[in-house]
Amino acid sequence: MPLEAVEARRLYRQVADQLRSLIDSGEYAVGSRLPTERELAEQLRISRPTVREALIALEVEGRVRIRVGSGIYVIDPADAAPTPPAAGIEGPFELLRAREFLESAIAEQAARVATKDDIARIDASLVAMENVEHPGEASMVHDRAFHVAIAGSLGNAVLVRVVGELFDQRLNPYFAQLAHYFESPGTWRTALDEHYAVRDAIASHDPDAAREAMRKHLARSQERFAQNFGAEAAAGSPAARGGVSRTPAKPAKPKRAKTQAKSGSARRR
Repeated sequence: MPLEAVEARRLYRQVADQLRSLIDSGEYAVGSRLPTERELAEQLRISRPTVREALIALEVEGRVRIRVGSGIYVIDPADAAPTPPAAGIEGPFELLRAREFLESAIAEQAARVATKDDIARIDASLVAMENVEHPGEASMVHDRAFHVAIAGSLGNAVLVRVVGELFDQRLNPYFAQLAHYFESPGTWRTALDEHYAVRDAIASHDPDAAREAMRKHLARSQERFAQNFGAEAAAGSPAARGGVSRTPAKPAKPKRAKTQAKSGSARRR
């Protein structure tokens, strides 16, 4: 018998496989509610973000449905459009942690070497981001341009390619499904403020501030995606027992003046 390549399975895939097996064996019947993220994390002795990645993977596959404010329910695959498991897809939190580590160092160096032309390219992406609807494909294009422009200021084509490729992983179905729950025009405005903090630190040639601003931006992105689905609070409520879905409250809209490009610089409020 020929040997087969050994592939190390990502932790969230192992969790998804284990939960899928329990569903297939009837441990969790169609229509039943899975334990909460907190309970699963405690039982499996892993982090809640890893549990969330596993649940999102199962939802994309058409095995569970997440009802915000109620819980995670097993569904009949025939009721959904199932997607085959994709073992090669990176988990959203794994990607964001990698970006936090890499892009913080890039922003730090950019603050040392960025030229006026580099700042102008960063500013151009911010102006575009100010005037685009989110969520949407266009907002992702300009967000990507911002991060790539910062990497480009270092004059290293490899870093530009790596930053671009890491950002492009947002297009995978797991990341898209997670964003579906937590991205909104309100979170976009918050993230935009964080982008400006990075830009201002680089333009001020303050390496420490640039590194910290980028670290905070990507760490807060993880926090936004890790917000509670509301299942813990509702676990014992009539809504949870009846499987009633609730719509999360929309964040308040902060006021922001339009950004204008003037003399190659993006101006803040």
